[in-house]
Amino acid sequence: MQYPDLPFPEITRMLGNEWSKLPPLEKQRYLDEAEKDKQQYLKELKEFQLTEAFKMTAQQIQEKKLKKEELWSGVNGPVPKITDDSPDRISMFDTPIFTEEFLDQTKARESELRKLRKSNVEFEEQNIILQKHIESMNNAKEKLEQELALEERQTLTLQHQLQAVRQALTVSFASVPIPGTGETPTEGTLDVYMAKLHNIIESSPIEYEKLVGRVQEIISQLDSDKL
Repeated sequence: MQYPDLPFPEITRMLGNEWSKLPPLEKQRYLDEAEKDKQQYLKELKEFQLTEAFKMTAQQIQEKKLKKEELWSGVNGPVPKITDDSPDRISMFDTPIFTEEFLDQTKARESELRKLRKSNVEFEEQNIILQKHIESMNNAKEKLEQELALEERQTLTLQHQLQAVRQALTVSFASVPIPGTGETPTEGTLDVYMAKLHNIIESSPIEYEKLVGRVQEIISQLDSDKL
């Protein structure tokens, strides 16, 4: 506090001077904020007045008031009646705000509201963190899906290339029967055919020198652009 030793009237006078120096727009901003706080207070007060705690407190105050009236009437005579039209009439829900019971209830209510606001802020912060995690997971999922789609396309391309190679080999070696069996390849038997041909050549390359030359000739003629 800037002036801790000043009396309250002097502080009030200084605040009044500062207020009078503010431009209209700045004053209006504070007035709007004050009106907003007032409406929030009225809303919370209305909600509080509907609680059982408030009703019990108001009932207790009313009972104490009746007891005081009874004591008063026993000493000074009947208490003057206040009609519904009287400006001095105080209803049960217009409880004086400076009674100890009401102040205690108000403090408890304000404490509860502060806890609720704090919990709400914590929930909002947790929600923001969760939203970020969800967004990160969605981005990772999208990236994985893109990578998977790319791999699937690459696999499909390789499968097409492999099929083209098998077809070319089947056609090219159709004129090269296996010695002794006369077996020629088909797309279904190509793997078995190539294994047998390889074993025969490997077992006696000199004997099957012409066959080796034919195989080399076929391989050299294969056009890789068509595979």
